[in-house]
Amino acid sequence: MLKLNGKIALVTGASSGIGAASALTLAEQGAVVAIAARRRQRLDDLATRIRDNGGEALAIEADITDEAQATTMVRRVLEDYGRLDMLFNVAGIGVAAPFQNTTTGECREMVDINILGLLYTINAALPAMKRQKTGHIVIVSSGTGRYIHPSVVYSGTKHAASAMAESLRREIGKDGIRVTVIEPGAVRTEFTANMRDDVRLAVEQRLGDMEQLESEDIAAAMLYAVLQPPRVNVNILTLYPTQQA
Repeated sequence: MLKLNGKIALVTGASSGIGAASALTLAEQGAVVAIAARRRQRLDDLATRIRDNGGEALAIEADITDEAQATTMVRRVLEDYGRLDMLFNVAGIGVAAPFQNTTTGECREMVDINILGLLYTINAALPAMKRQKTGHIVIVSSGTGRYIHPSVVYSGTKHAASAMAESLRREIGKDGIRVTVIEPGAVRTEFTANMRDDVRLAVEQRLGDMEQLESEDIAAAMLYAVLQPPRVNVNILTLYPTQQA
């Protein structure tokens, strides 16, 4: 029997990397998966892949840094399926550079996506979960959200995400809603591709030939958390490559 059969999940940042892997993993376990991101064609391709494998997917083009779009995204899921059981906040961006090598524009973008976009999405989803008296909110933070790292703004936004996750867990656990934060180390995704060339090269040089985590590793951690009995809240999962110091 599929372990998530009949469950409704929404995954942000689903157009690539951890988000796409999470959507595929959830669908494989029987969940109906709403996938959201800004890149429509990638969403459509992922939705087709899920359907070809026998799953059900709803593609929603949305920019979570826009509160209205984040709200509409969640409303669309509720209108189509009547409930929302799991919210996976995967969307994020980072410039892994020292503060003096981070532009103010990059600062704003990280705050907009990693903090405000996260809050907009949770704010839109929480009322429905409270009415249901059940739900699970999963937040992808970073290892830099737990340990000090010389990437001031990125590390700061992920510290904020981890802190908000733990505070939220304490606030809404009484409502039957679980909150889990996932804090990965280096993962082999498109993460560095979005950085400026000098920052990307510095990160790649720092990582060297280390075997990084795969997106599927993070998806497996999320699945572990949501499959626990309702009495169990997996608060924090921190995953690092074996070779990463």
